[in-house]
Amino acid sequence: MTPDQYCAAKVAESGSNLVAAFKILEPQPRAAIMALYAFCREIDDIVDECKESDLARIKLAWWQEEIDRLFQGTPQHPVGQALQPRVAAHELPQSQFLEIIAGCEMDLLQNRYARWQDLDLYCDRVAGAVGRLSARIFGQADARVLDYATLLGRALQYTNIIRDVGDDARRGRIYIPAEALHQFGVDAAGILRFEHSAAFQSMMADMAQRAHSLYDQAFAQLPRNQRSAQRPGLIMAAIYRELLRVVESESFRVLNQRISVAPARKLWLAWKASLGMMPA
Repeated sequence: MTPDQYCAAKVAESGSNLVAAFKILEPQPRAAIMALYAFCREIDDIVDECKESDLARIKLAWWQEEIDRLFQGTPQHPVGQALQPRVAAHELPQSQFLEIIAGCEMDLLQNRYARWQDLDLYCDRVAGAVGRLSARIFGQADARVLDYATLLGRALQYTNIIRDVGDDARRGRIYIPAEALHQFGVDAAGILRFEHSAAFQSMMADMAQRAHSLYDQAFAQLPRNQRSAQRPGLIMAAIYRELLRVVESESFRVLNQRISVAPARKLWLAWKASLGMMPA
């Protein structure tokens, strides 16, 4: 199995919406983005699957060293080997790979966030950095495109958090900031007991509006002449914003079920975005 084949298999086994979004790319950028997302999967899997936090830290430290080796031209892992020719081709900064690792390491160090700005730091590391690297692979990466990628990454991560409140609670995690819990009178212990309430629903509606605002801010930053190049990100935005709306229509009953977008609807949204139509 070649490094590129390893990366394609890693992304495919995740069952991610990303696979459909990447199909519109030419072979060279598609291989580059597959390598990037395989890297993200490797890092995520360490945090999700390692039961011992000390072992997880050791594995993340190994990946920090692998990123050093990658930028020195001597990667050992198939993902690093797949990334190597793409780093220079797309001018991918080493610092942003390290940001992704640092963001995942935050999951080992804390399972609560005090303020919105604390959560945003986490989102900008685990999603914004990925978005900025992706934007460079898709096309030009001027300041406005990078701002778009950061805001979109944050919006996508907010959407994930909203959908996954119940799943995260089963792991003892609450990503919704403590200041939001306090503002709406929601007891963290109630979330961990999967108790849906009017206060919980109001809090989630507020977070959903924050996510919608982030989507709108992101789209406003993307220059018109870059929309075609950045279509894979817009496909993701269309699917995830639809997911947010589906969760809203279900009154944020996310504590005891996992809500998703119907496959046919995903395909239709992806088709529209692939034509260059901006997500609504």
